[in-house]
Amino acid sequence: MKIGIVCYPTFGGSGVVATELGIELSKRGHEIHFITYNQPVRLEQLSNNVHYHEVNVPEYPLFHYQPYELALSSKLVDMVKLHNIEILHVHYAIPHAYAAYMAQKMLREESIYIPIVTTLHGTDITLVGSHPFYKPAVTFSINKSDAVTAVSQSLKDDTMRLFDIKNEIHVVTNFIDINKYNFHFTDCQRDMMAHENEKIITHISNFRPVKRIEDVINVFYNVQKEIPAKLMMVGEGPEKEKAEQLCEKLDILEKVIFFGRSHEIDKILCFSDLFLLPSETESFGLAALEAMASGVPVISSNTGGIPEVNKQGVTGFLSHVGDIDDMSKNAIHILSNQERLKTFKQNAKVEAAKFDIHNIVPQYETIYENTLKMCLFTQKL
Repeated sequence: MKIGIVCYPTFGGSGVVATELGIELSKRGHEIHFITYNQPVRLEQLSNNVHYHEVNVPEYPLFHYQPYELALSSKLVDMVKLHNIEILHVHYAIPHAYAAYMAQKMLREESIYIPIVTTLHGTDITLVGSHPFYKPAVTFSINKSDAVTAVSQSLKDDTMRLFDIKNEIHVVTNFIDINKYNFHFTDCQRDMMAHENEKIITHISNFRPVKRIEDVINVFYNVQKEIPAKLMMVGEGPEKEKAEQLCEKLDILEKVIFFGRSHEIDKILCFSDLFLLPSETESFGLAALEAMASGVPVISSNTGGIPEVNKQGVTGFLSHVGDIDDMSKNAIHILSNQERLKTFKQNAKVEAAKFDIHNIVPQYETIYENTLKMCLFTQKL
């Protein structure tokens, strides 16, 4: 198949998942065309089966905000015609599904029908989409898509609750490539982060308020009073400065390392003993899955799609949002016994393997095939 993929090209989870999906589909023989305003960050190499087409938004003084949706729709029309793209897979309801629908309508004027598969990732539904200003457009975009997927059952349920949805929504979870998590680093690299008797606790995020960064700090503060430990904070965002100030206030600054954005996350996770994810909400919990694939048990909130990834008492523990005491108690429970920690680490890897990319991508292929067949059938009527 010739598949057009529209996504945000940034470090965010939806962009990463869309890019990894496209790369894996190309390995399975499909021709992939990424269509967005920058080359996706995980798209390191183009090939005969992987192409990138930049959406240019010309500056025009009439517009206070440049109309990206119009530029994207026009680019989709041009690329579908130029490369005979058979199906569009758009990640995020707005603006991508909305723009794809406009492209679809323009192409039908030339007797070209291009089906649209829309994947919902989370904030397009729970944050942006539910806002009264955008809700009609989101509802319209979802209902006009030829197929719709959500990355967790929780997100599907939220979508059905928040919007008047007529379309069926298929749950196709996020994924990881398990083969990329077979690390062989030396212990001396671990020594650069912590002493031999210290446990390594890790948090990775974009440091937005929804991640509840102060909860991470407070849980660690409680743990380090009982167990020698270091905290690895990976990422950048608006809450980082407040987190540093809280560490200083609690007098634990020397026990916390702020890495910023790091290209060595694999090393950090490889030597980690515990991962903290106390988020206000998560549509799936990709960071938790990446930690589990590295053999790191997870202490998390029980919100959104996280319980579909982190299994209570098996791969870690779940607590109510903001319940710092319970998270601290569960973290100490895992870390205080080496055999128990070893069991949780093994369980984490086993559970993560269920989300291997090779198990998930065929589900998308089936959706593409069924959508193409349905559209072909509809055209013949």
